Amino acid sequence: MRGKTSRQPSMWYTIDLEEMVAADHPLRPIKRLVDAELSRMSERFSKAYSREGRPSVPPERLLKALLLQALYSIRSERQLVERIRFDLLFRWFLDMDPEEAVFDASTFSRNRQRMADFGLQRAFFDGIVAEALGRGLASDEHFTVDGTLIESLASIKSVKPIVEIEPREEDDDRVGPPPGSRGRNVAVDFRGERRTNRTHRSTTDPEARLYSKGQGNRAMPCHSAHLLSENRNGLIVGVGVAEANGRSEREQALAMLDRARQRHWVRPRTVAADRGYDAGEFLQALELRQVTPHVAMRAGVIRARNAAGDARRRMKRRMRTVGYAISQRRRKVIEEAFGWMKDIAGLRKSRHVGRWKLEQNVLMAATAYNLIRMSRIAAG
Repeated sequence: MRGKTSRQPSMWYTIDLEEMVAADHPLRPIKRLVDAELSRMSERFSKAYSREGRPSVPPERLLKALLLQALYSIRSERQLVERIRFDLLFRWFLDMDPEEAVFDASTFSRNRQRMADFGLQRAFFDGIVAEALGRGLASDEHFTVDGTLIESLASIKSVKPIVEIEPREEDDDRVGPPPGSRGRNVAVDFRGERRTNRTHRSTTDPEARLYSKGQGNRAMPCHSAHLLSENRNGLIVGVGVAEANGRSEREQALAMLDRARQRHWVRPRTVAADRGYDAGEFLQALELRQVTPHVAMRAGVIRARNAAGDARRRMKRRMRTVGYAISQRRRKVIEEAFGWMKDIAGLRKSRHVGRWKLEQNVLMAATAYNLIRMSRIAAG
């Protein structure tokens, strides 16, 4: 018999979100890990908020919402709030009742500085890493470092000579586009103009730097993101965001190693890296930290007769060892993390202007990646 739809809506509904989510849903193990870590951060949350005034949106809920944004490839915080409004799975993950009103997207903007001042994203990421190390899911001896470029939110048209960026008195009263232009998105011809980071700067994102990944690629306003991963399961242990200047890869690698040693009490024995880290000073700095470098070397004869040259010659001899071959094979796992963070978590291009905001996004994306890896490893 043909069924018919009822046009009379029911007045009362009984909805149990816990029963609606499948028992084997992949978010369930992630939610258990996240809730356990956020409960351990309760004291830090209390320090970040005043004891007086109106109750705020719980910081635990904001952090979990940012995790959902990375996990489900949601482009913006406004779209994230709209998804929470109608998606019962998201409400279950955020511990929200079906009839509970959703907070406004501006809540993320108002709390972003507070989260940076108290290091909430960094503490959340470190807590998940500590949990992985405590469960034996991550190596505490063998690591890999690498970096990538993240395109700035600024357009290439915003890159102008530094002299033109300085405000002039006759421009104070100017409103709208310059005379003779057709709208604000005017055509710009850069042919024949030499643009460098010493002479030009983006008016939209002054911290961004013109950089290209290799010859033949166009230079764009970029920031650099850096990861330290362990070689057993490819979990991310360290995160850094810095200026795209060609030196930050090596500087951030040492900083992430030092921080992992202090925060998680790991004792790195080997560090793998690609040819971008082939610098005698970097190899020497690793050896002074009692870390064995497994860095791919450029072809050619090493002619320098100093401590840096000696470190490169030692690395050349080390390339014939079995340990180097294993490290270089495992090193490629870090590319999976970069690929996931760019394609799934939406970090191919920055969502906000400001390097400190980009660092928050990278930390949340790295945390989401670790949670997925940990839940899959635990599932066997």
